[in-house]
Amino acid sequence: MSIRKCFSQTSIVVSILLLASVKPLAAATASEAERLEKLERAVEQLQKRNAELEAEVSSLKKQTAAVPEGKTKTKVTYDGKKYVEKGVVEEKAPVYVLQRGPELKLTLGGFIQANVEGGDVSAFEGRFGQTAIDDRFRLRRARINLTGEFAEHFDFKIEGDFGQGDGLNSNRTAFSATDVFVNWHQYPEAQIKVGQWKAPFGLEQITPDTTLLMIERSLPTGAITPDRQIGAQLWGKPFTNVWPEQKDLLTYYAGIFNGNGRNTSINDNNSFMYVGRLELQPFKGKIFGQDSSLKLGADVLNSRDAAGTNISQGLNLLVNDDGSLSPFVLSTPAERTAWSVDAWLKLGRFDLIGEYLQEKVDGLTFNGEPGIPDFTTNGCYITAAYFLIPKKLQLATRWEYLNPGQRGNDGIQSITGGLNYYIRGDDLKLMINYIHTWSDFREANPEFGQDQFDEVIGRVQLMF
Repeated sequence: MSIRKCFSQTSIVVSILLLASVKPLAAATASEAERLEKLERAVEQLQKRNAELEAEVSSLKKQTAAVPEGKTKTKVTYDGKKYVEKGVVEEKAPVYVLQRGPELKLTLGGFIQANVEGGDVSAFEGRFGQTAIDDRFRLRRARINLTGEFAEHFDFKIEGDFGQGDGLNSNRTAFSATDVFVNWHQYPEAQIKVGQWKAPFGLEQITPDTTLLMIERSLPTGAITPDRQIGAQLWGKPFTNVWPEQKDLLTYYAGIFNGNGRNTSINDNNSFMYVGRLELQPFKGKIFGQDSSLKLGADVLNSRDAAGTNISQGLNLLVNDDGSLSPFVLSTPAERTAWSVDAWLKLGRFDLIGEYLQEKVDGLTFNGEPGIPDFTTNGCYITAAYFLIPKKLQLATRWEYLNPGQRGNDGIQSITGGLNYYIRGDDLKLMINYIHTWSDFREANPEFGQDQFDEVIGRVQLMF
């Protein structure tokens, strides 16, 4: 009720009382005492009403003072007895994002991996001597991704990395695409994938970055596996419907790719890279009451590459004069054929992983000129890990060896010891590795300098 309306009602009541008090004496039949009693009751009513009005005015003042700053509007409400005017702040419409298409599911995620590296940095990757790296803080990966699924049996992924190069220069940290693909999955036994992702070669290579037991992948994996490529793939799990309880018994992959790396708009020649992989899980159950499993895998690869193609896109392979390694960029056309086998045994808190890889590179004659000398590269690693505190504190170790096969005694081997602390699983964890590396070439040729190297790497990982 407004203040003006309240005082108007009061004036009407007072006027009626005054008129009543001045009626002709002839019309009054009551005694003087009765008249005084009526006047006293009227005064009491006026005082009561006046107190109510004062309380209502005070309440309206408080409501006006309580209106917050900002754009306001007047709102009138009725509680069944009276109308009340109130100043309220206009609410802003909420800001939100909606998918444009008819996706059934759309998920935004990503992760950050930050390293601190000291000592003989990346010596286990062959980076010493002329390719040595100084102590550093390193934004190893900073990725953001978007995944989705359509009712028409299509799923997709778009991912980019702020901490990685464009696939041509590993020292660049500009934003670049990692995984960009579309996958048709109507039939789990025969799915079709098109785009850019990791070619299905090498167990350690295709293991997600966020679930690795060691901070970095081994040198044999980086030197021989093809990493991310642009192409198409047929893959699936043949027993998904015919034997649902054993749907993971067998998984196959058969892909065809350009073969010259990621984020490239052209193929290096008219040939393609062909990659195949088989995975077998003969056992998954309990041993001594503990969750256990055994996985076996085998891969094969063939590719004809033009001069200028980097055939070690993950790490380094070319042996330099001082025994260090660099990326192997072909100076002439070549054909490479590679294969690998792997196994992963899980027994409760314990994991044991092993893999052997081999690649043969044959130089091809071009315009009458002989190709690069043929060579065969091979390598292996064994990784073991054990949870000291279940799902919290894990001890890990790895031995690895790479024989580049380009010079006599050019092998590099390393042993790594690590500790992983899972604050919140892989979503938030801390890792630390100590790596000791030996260079067979440096040992056989001491004039080039030290042949043993030590490095410490620390990492924090956060997934969102």
